[in-house]
Amino acid sequence: MSKILFANAYFYKLDQKQWRFKQPYPPLGTLQAAAVIRNAGFSLSIFDASLRDSPLEIKEVLQKEQPDYLVIYDDGFNYLTKMCLMVMREAAYKMAVLGKQYGCKVIINSSDSADHFEKYFENDVDYVIRGEGEETLRELLICLDQNADVSEVSGLVFRHNGKSTVNPPKPVLRDLDTLPLPAWDLIDISPYKSIWNNHHGYFSLNLATTRGCPYKCNWCAKPIYGNRYNSRTPEHVVDEIEYLLKNYQPNHFWMCDDIFGLKPGWVARFKNLVIQKKLSFRYKIQSRVDLIVEKDIVQSLAKSGCETVWLGAESGSQKILDAMEKGTTLLQIHQATELLKQHDIKVAFFLQFGYPGELKQDVDATLSMVLKEMPDEIGISISYPLPGTKFYENVKEQLHEKQNWTDSDDLAMLYENTFPIGYYKILQRYVHSRYRIQRGFNILKNLLKKPTLNGQVVRRMASMFYHLPVSALQLYRLKRLSSTHA
Repeated sequence: MSKILFANAYFYKLDQKQWRFKQPYPPLGTLQAAAVIRNAGFSLSIFDASLRDSPLEIKEVLQKEQPDYLVIYDDGFNYLTKMCLMVMREAAYKMAVLGKQYGCKVIINSSDSADHFEKYFENDVDYVIRGEGEETLRELLICLDQNADVSEVSGLVFRHNGKSTVNPPKPVLRDLDTLPLPAWDLIDISPYKSIWNNHHGYFSLNLATTRGCPYKCNWCAKPIYGNRYNSRTPEHVVDEIEYLLKNYQPNHFWMCDDIFGLKPGWVARFKNLVIQKKLSFRYKIQSRVDLIVEKDIVQSLAKSGCETVWLGAESGSQKILDAMEKGTTLLQIHQATELLKQHDIKVAFFLQFGYPGELKQDVDATLSMVLKEMPDEIGISISYPLPGTKFYENVKEQLHEKQNWTDSDDLAMLYENTFPIGYYKILQRYVHSRYRIQRGFNILKNLLKKPTLNGQVVRRMASMFYHLPVSALQLYRLKRLSSTHA
């Protein structure tokens, strides 16, 4: 059968903010698709873009492998690929053009190409797969290998006689246990391991236990897995964990599901299997505050090795949460935070500024919530209109030439809002500064009660003293920007 070269289009080094964090993960979606296609009998190799310097490096691999098909398959489990960053789009274009120059049929599956397939066709892509891609890709490759008609391949977009043909969508896969384990063996894991160990003292790998999300936050796009929620069995997940622990020795896993452990009893069964098999690892998850406060969930998370829970807190203003159709309350944010802390699980908040209708009092409410709850980590973003969402439809008339961020540190406000563009970029830094100052004051109070110094305490105290004058300057600039925009 034909030869296939897989590639992913997320280059950590092209996103300076993410590269500074030094927390790279392998392209899980690409490895999963590769495993499915390998099982179908195709010969394949992978150009792992994650740690590469440039998309032009694929040229050497194309020369060596001489593939019949170039499949650019992005990681639907990575939230950064859903944001349609321009540097990554341009990287995908360059790889597609090079693939075509070397005689490949070029196929792509990604959130961005699903939303903007015409742009990709203009850059030498032959086929765009929309939605969950493994089965569509398998059917497409078999059809192409047999010179058969692709018009019946659901989930596919292609050009015919100069016009784009959009085939009907393919239903999502319900039984995730039928998927083979990702083709971890096709990439070199050692560079990831070295970066993690050198910068953090441990090694983390990514793992997906579910696909999709049944909730309807109106700013959240679901271009790959849709508004459904399907889960692997705990047994299937634990089998993969055992395999990864044995072959790659990670200390830690990022469960990169939109929501981990939604189904009743799943987390409890997972915990029992981990204990039964005497597996030792730590992990972090993403969840919702209304799920965390459910009975026994936190206890099971703690006993199975959960170290950190990232919560979609988003805002300290109930008005904004309701406008987002988040379906959660400020009380639940507080209760979930307290419950996790009681079980020695770190709490992390996703925060979002700039949602339409957000006023100064809403911004202040979010900052107050952070300083009151004091999570262990915070991640701040600016509201980003993703195609296919109600939020996008509400603001699309305000979108002009710039409709995407260049990279994840861009943080540009892409539509008209209460404050000017520069305000929001300073705001996220100001909130980080105030958070670090409050963290330092809390440490100082504890030191007065129980004097204990270590490296982390010293670093956080130094951070507090650094951010005291920095935050004052940031606040001055925020006041000037808000007054000039009034």
